[in-house]
Amino acid sequence: MDTDATTAVAEMTRRNFLRRTGLGFGAAMLGSLLAEGAGTSIGPRPHFAPRARRVIYIHLIGAPSQLDLFDPKPELDKWDGRPCPEEFIAGKRFAFLRGHPNLAASRYAFQNCGRSGAPFSELLPHLGQVADELCFIRSLQTDEFNHAPAQLFLHTGFGRLGRPGFGSWVTYGLGSENRDLPSYVVLQSGPLAGAGANLWNAGFLPTVHQGIPFRAGGEPVYYLNNPADRERADQRVPRRGR
Repeated sequence: MDTDATTAVAEMTRRNFLRRTGLGFGAAMLGSLLAEGAGTSIGPRPHFAPRARRVIYIHLIGAPSQLDLFDPKPELDKWDGRPCPEEFIAGKRFAFLRGHPNLAASRYAFQNCGRSGAPFSELLPHLGQVADELCFIRSLQTDEFNHAPAQLFLHTGFGRLGRPGFGSWVTYGLGSENRDLPSYVVLQSGPLAGAGANLWNAGFLPTVHQGIPFRAGGEPVYYLNNPADRERADQRVPRRGR
């Protein structure tokens, strides 16, 4: 046995240990502070340099159908008021349809706007003026027809619970530039119907990527403040007694 090493360990008091390792702790803290000051992302680094710094997504529950806004269906106009073709409903169950339903086309006129010729209905007369600054994705489709499963599918890619929403994936990929504030914030303008809080659930990702709801009244964020009958000093009493 190395007697010098044994002696050094025996003489290693807590004070000596902190004195010898203090420089290492300080260097680690300095590196962390410098990284934050340089705007380094907190969390996992993406495998590429992202150009986006933030994402704002507006989810409008109960909004007008896209068929009445910017997605006209000329073929549907031909079938307006006529029974739905059998091949679209044969062998399928729909929660709100009974018997053999008739088809209904949009009741609003459309016009092509901008250099792209994007169609906008008469309900959006001003939005058409910036048509060339917008991107429309028309390739998505799903068999989900109820509100909650359809919302889950839109946010997570699956019509069932347990998957991360795309807000969680965004924070997972981009990280956050602030260690003290949430990187994923949810703002609600009213009661949330359908899938509810499952829309901003982190699923199987770490909970740091879960959306944090900000409330319009009362406590903006739950559980940050002490209860009304509990003072800050009260929380330190058990610690001093240990």
